Amino acid sequence: MSTVVKISLKIKEVSVNDESITAYLMDGRVISVPLEWSWRLAEATPEQRTHFEIGDGHGVHWPDIDEDISAEGMLYGVPASRPKHHSRPSHNTKDRVYA
Repeated sequence: MSTVVKISLKIKEVSVNDESITAYLMDGRVISVPLEWSWRLAEATPEQRTHFEIGDGHGVHWPDIDEDISAEGMLYGVPASRPKHHSRPSHNTKDRVYA
């Protein structure tokens, strides 16, 4: 019979540099993922990267760039994908082509 143990992943501290996002957990473990996992953090200024809120320890929020990353997401997740931009139809009659 196997037993499933649920481990609480709580973040104590986080750091972001030009290469990685690193979370230091309460239990001493360290999780690190490539910076490219968050395109928002990759494009953020160094000041925006250092302005974050840990909250209850389960995740980190960067209010200046509206990014959220959880410890669980870093451990088991996948990189955030960029939103797809759909071109909107032009409402300018100069841009329309009439056949």
